[in-house]
Amino acid sequence: MILDSSISAVVTGGASGLGAATARALAAKGVKVAIFDLQEEKGTALANEIGGVFCEVNVTDDASVDAGFAKARAAIGQERILVCCAGTGNAIKTASRSKEDGSIKHFPLDAFNWIIQINLVGTFRCIAKSAAGMMTLDVLPDGDRGAIVNTASVAAEDGQIGQAAYSASKGGVVGMTLPIARDLSNEAIRVNTILPGIFNTPLLAAAPQQVKDALGASVPYPKRLGNPEEYAQLAMTMIECGYFNGEDVRLDGGIRMAPR
Repeated sequence: MILDSSISAVVTGGASGLGAATARALAAKGVKVAIFDLQEEKGTALANEIGGVFCEVNVTDDASVDAGFAKARAAIGQERILVCCAGTGNAIKTASRSKEDGSIKHFPLDAFNWIIQINLVGTFRCIAKSAAGMMTLDVLPDGDRGAIVNTASVAAEDGQIGQAAYSASKGGVVGMTLPIARDLSNEAIRVNTILPGIFNTPLLAAAPQQVKDALGASVPYPKRLGNPEEYAQLAMTMIECGYFNGEDVRLDGGIRMAPR
C-alpha cells in the first residue's frame, strides 16, 4: 500500500507506547490518523501533534467501539489501515499457596476473563468492524483495499510464571491471524501480527532502572529493551509491503526465556 494523505488509519491503544510510535510513523507519511484510547489527555495531545483525531474508546464495549469508528470516519474518512495495540496484562499464578499462612487460592476467573476480553476479544471486535468498513472502499491501484496489523507478544509462545491469562490472550491473537487473513483475502485486505519481546513501554515505566537493565541484558542481541519506534518500523513494513499477509512475526532480539 502506498501511504499518503489519501489514506486514513485507526490505531487502538494509540495514546502511548507502541501505538503512539505507530501513529507518528503513519502521520509522517501523510496518513490521516485516528487514535482510539481511554487516555484522553495523552490521546488528545498526540492527535493535535500529528493532525489527527482522538476517540475515547473502550475496546471491550461494542457501543464504544462503534462510536469511535463513527467519529473517526466522520473526521478523516473510512480507514484503510487498522493497527491494534490496545492491551494490558496481569501476573497471577493458576493456583498458589500463601507465604504467610499456607492457604491456597486459584487465579480469579474474573481477572482471567478481563485480560481475554481486552487483548483477544477487543482486538477481534476492532478487526471485524474495521474490515466491514474497509469492504465499502474500492481497491487501490496497487491491489490493496486495506491492511491490518495486530499486537500479540512473545508470551504467546514463551509465557512466564503468572502469565496464563496474558499468554492465552496473545496466543489467541496469533491463532486467529491466518484464519482472518484467509477470511478477508478475497476482499484484498491483508492481516499480520507482531509479537514484541521486552519493550520500553509505559508497562515497564514504573520498574526500577536496575530491573530494566537486567531485562535488557537478557536479550541476545541487541542487549537492550526494544524501542516503540522499532515496532512501528515493522508495522509500517507490514502495511506497505503488498505480499506481507497472514504472518506472525517475533520482534524480540532473539530472546527465548527460561521460566522465571
